[in-house]
Amino acid sequence: MISVGNTIPTTAIVAINKDGQENISTTDLFAGKKVVLFALPGAFTPTCSKSHLPGYITLNDEFMEKGVDMVACLSVNDSFVMTAWAKDQNAENITMLADGGAAFTKALGLEMDTADFGGLRSQRCAMIIEDNNVTYLNVEAPKEFEASKAETMLALL
Repeated sequence: MISVGNTIPTTAIVAINKDGQENISTTDLFAGKKVVLFALPGAFTPTCSKSHLPGYITLNDEFMEKGVDMVACLSVNDSFVMTAWAKDQNAENITMLADGGAAFTKALGLEMDTADFGGLRSQRCAMIIEDNNVTYLNVEAPKEFEASKAETMLALL
């Protein structure tokens, strides 16, 4: 699993924001930026839709005031699902990262197998990335939601 001090692994990802979507390498996406990246098990799932993503939407301006260049949401969903979820949640200021094949999630070492419940997913976590280097990493214990919430990450900045 990735840890503080590590460089973000290079994989392809689909980044979706208010300007559209782009196929980009993670190295290029995070280069020269301070990023708060949070990962969650799935779009349109209860905790993710009611608490996790909404917290980052609500506090986005405060993250920007603290010098963050991008707040990004990572999920093992395709770009169609992530685009629809962003629209449903009014998340136009969040960069949605569609990791449909889980390449980035696996490279981070943050995958989990939920078997018949949903298959391969990301663990719930959040990190601060500065120019492709992880400076903070909070991974949730199973069925917990505290370490990766927006308020927790904002307090670290």
